[in-house]
Amino acid sequence: MTKFSDLNLNPKVLKAIEEAGYETPTPIQAGAIPSALEGKDVLGIAQTGTGKTASFTLPMITLLARGRARARMPRSLVLCPTRELAAQVAENFDIYAKHVKLTKALLIGGVSFKEQDALIDKGVDVLIATPGRLLDHFERGKLLLTGVQIMVVDEADRMLDMGFIPDIERIFSLTPFTRQTLFFSATMAPEIERITNTFLSAPARIEVARQATASETIEQGAVFFKASRRDREGSEKRRVLRDLIEREGEACTNAIVFCNRKVDVDVVAKSLKKYGYNAEPIHGDLDQSQRMKTLDGFRDGSIRLLIASDVAARGLDVPSVSHVFNFDVPSHAEDYVHRIGRTGRAGREGKAFTIVVPKDEKNFEDVEKLLQKEIPRVELPNMPKPKAAAEEDKAEAPAPEQTEKKSTRSRSRKSDKPAQEKSSRRSDRNDNNVVGMGDHMPEFIALSFEERRAS
Repeated sequence: MTKFSDLNLNPKVLKAIEEAGYETPTPIQAGAIPSALEGKDVLGIAQTGTGKTASFTLPMITLLARGRARARMPRSLVLCPTRELAAQVAENFDIYAKHVKLTKALLIGGVSFKEQDALIDKGVDVLIATPGRLLDHFERGKLLLTGVQIMVVDEADRMLDMGFIPDIERIFSLTPFTRQTLFFSATMAPEIERITNTFLSAPARIEVARQATASETIEQGAVFFKASRRDREGSEKRRVLRDLIEREGEACTNAIVFCNRKVDVDVVAKSLKKYGYNAEPIHGDLDQSQRMKTLDGFRDGSIRLLIASDVAARGLDVPSVSHVFNFDVPSHAEDYVHRIGRTGRAGREGKAFTIVVPKDEKNFEDVEKLLQKEIPRVELPNMPKPKAAAEEDKAEAPAPEQTEKKSTRSRSRKSDKPAQEKSSRRSDRNDNNVVGMGDHMPEFIALSFEERRAS
């Protein structure tokens, strides 16, 4: 079995790995690190949670250990799709480079430009950034990319989903043609394939799992649920979520609950808090400091349930997440794999449950097609059922006789006046015996034809 000591890494990096408690590299690390150390371009394809971050941070630290950074000209660049993933990569560099004198800067939104400019002006060995913030600095003339020796694109398929591909292509054009490129993605969409063919030179391709597969260590389940009434779907669905959490009991030490919409993230978090659960929301509309505070609380265990939008589906490295609950079925099947990949990491066991309402059944079918298997169905004892609810509504409704009497009385009251008026008019006609034009008939009409002609 391959060990980190067999990968020709810098001894100081090996010391940091040992102190972090790791001995054996994951398959993506064992495949990518030797090629990266040889200076080759690398195309890594692996599911989330397989250790992709270390597969590029470890060789980068070893390669950059010699040399010195110049002002405004970073020696390496790591592009990440989200702030959370960028912060996670920065933490990895702190862990593995603590015995090596390397400087780094983190360029993400929510942090003042002034602080980031100060770091860049001093010169950094490793620049970790989201595409938008990186280009902001470049366009302000505060950053040059002509000194980049190693460029990393992490979670490229997520970049595609978020519309960053044009930015990525522009950033590639700003870096030297001689750079080394390390490119990582969980899936290989046609657009991703095009970019790798354009910007990578004879890359070493390391694919450690079938594209978009879920880890075998994750136990999956699905609850098919139909609300008793359309206007009750939200509240009853939240009750199903609580029942799922309670069903797992103490085994659910911590969990991430995924929602498709930011507004639902807040609603679900508020609902869980109302029922006594230790839960906090995280999504793109929250202030960066609040997001980082929430993530730190989830990592240290002070927050048990993290209610998240897909902004946290990738880049959240908490090895001990016991459960993932999909409050909504994701619109894109690939996102299901990324979501449940937050549990069952590094060979651990995990559980993932998805609540499926009728409108989401098509999306769920797409998930099963992608996984090429059926996800087991889960039955909850207290799950709301439409028939039961209908019977309950029927029991609460008034008896048919009462309804009929009430309706008759109502019709009687409404029609009292018109009925009286109609009766009065009929009575008048009967009393007066008016026939035809009555007494008001003109005399000439009563004349015969001959009499009218003679007149």
